[in-house]
Amino acid sequence: MPQEDRIQRVVIVGGGTAGWMTAATLSTVLRKEQCSIELIESDEVSIVGIDEATIPTIHDFNKKIGLDEADFMRCTDATFNLGIEFVNWTNMGDQYIHPFGTYGYDMNGVGFHHYWLKMRELGDQSPYNEYCVPYVAAKLGRFALPKADPRSVLSTYSYAFHFDASLYARYLRVVAERRGVVRTEGRIVDVSVRGEDGFIESVQLENGQSIAGDLFIDCSGFRALLIEKTLNTGYESWQHWLPCDRAVAVPSENPETLDPYTRATAQPAGWQWRIPLQHRTGNGHVYSSDFMSDDEATSIVLNNLERNPVDEPRILKFIAGKRKKMWNRNCIAIGLSGGFLEPLESTSIYLIQAAILKLIERFPDRNFHAPDITDFNEQMSLKFDRVRDFIILHYKATNRSDSEFWNYCRTMPIPDALDYKINSFRERGHVVYSERELFIETNWVAVFLGQQIMPGAIDPRASCMPEDKIADGLRQMKTAIRTAAESLPRHDQFIADYCASDAPALAV
Repeated sequence: MPQEDRIQRVVIVGGGTAGWMTAATLSTVLRKEQCSIELIESDEVSIVGIDEATIPTIHDFNKKIGLDEADFMRCTDATFNLGIEFVNWTNMGDQYIHPFGTYGYDMNGVGFHHYWLKMRELGDQSPYNEYCVPYVAAKLGRFALPKADPRSVLSTYSYAFHFDASLYARYLRVVAERRGVVRTEGRIVDVSVRGEDGFIESVQLENGQSIAGDLFIDCSGFRALLIEKTLNTGYESWQHWLPCDRAVAVPSENPETLDPYTRATAQPAGWQWRIPLQHRTGNGHVYSSDFMSDDEATSIVLNNLERNPVDEPRILKFIAGKRKKMWNRNCIAIGLSGGFLEPLESTSIYLIQAAILKLIERFPDRNFHAPDITDFNEQMSLKFDRVRDFIILHYKATNRSDSEFWNYCRTMPIPDALDYKINSFRERGHVVYSERELFIETNWVAVFLGQQIMPGAIDPRASCMPEDKIADGLRQMKTAIRTAAESLPRHDQFIADYCASDAPALAV
């Protein structure tokens, strides 16, 4: 590639998790002698920065930029996460966990859930989750890193993290600046675009400084300063499927023990999260302003705290959806500027990570070839759509009729692709998914069964195995899983030995 065609100046607008994840990754893969990276953020502009729960895909990102796990956890007040507990979603009093691991094991090419369903037909009432290591370990409050030996039952799960998002951004800032990223403090007051093609040329700061670039990455959050306010890209709202449009967040003191899982408890007009960190617990209430006032929502979260609050509640406003194009001209939106899905399945950081990795795969030259832009937009749009459908499933698959909100969710039309998935599972226990999807068969089955969508029939091959052999196999699995989980150390003790944070986390 001729030198004059290379991207020589990357400008990232906005810090926070999205901005510093982008900066840390680009500074890892781009040679600073050939391409400068400058990140602009203003101390006057607040970032969302609430406590964050993640999913196991974060390991790929942290490994790519060379993070040491124990050090990163110490610096971000992090704990381990084995899955997400859902409380009161189908009926009041119901509970299940969507775990980061497999259930039992497949036999004769048939998914384990078909054998579990077969035993259920015969009267075995053993809960599905008892055949999953991370579920049993989570409910026992146990944790250890998975075994590498595939013969061990302790190799059948993964894990993620809970951490302070502000501290994570600060940690990544140190990484990025060590690798040559330049941070400029300032508030952007104007954006210059070329008249002939509408490409962004530069941004102007309040102090009069002008910063030019070849590629601009919009990490300005909900403000969408470049992708929307400058380029008028447009936004596709999904509020008719995901009516929650606000959240009230408040940290609290920790309980006596640290659970190694996230909790999402359904409320009359939304749901409440609980994210345990080493020195505090993150709490929040996601709700629909069409069905509940801010005061009511705040009262609910405060009344349901396990311990005393350590800061004042703050309200966030949003609209579920995605930008119509996340790459427009020479601007790419990453993070909240590109789209928003509520954190019900802890996918916020995954979607940032996916955009960054796709950008690296399709990193442009100064000609900004149309196929690169089209592929980026199509793939990111598809990722958002698939995560969206997985989240909608939790709302749609409910029996609750105790509030107007749940009546709306239970009866609302849903995307055709999701409707097909639900019907396929309800009729035959089959899961329809693409191998390129984030959520695969194990994930879908966990939520289908957790929300009590029971198939009318099972794979006929599951009935070919003698019933006593199936029963013996499941009994041995359950015993092995329980024994293995009970052998693990307490989550609190593992953290103390592996990654204890020295000082209490800063209040958000």
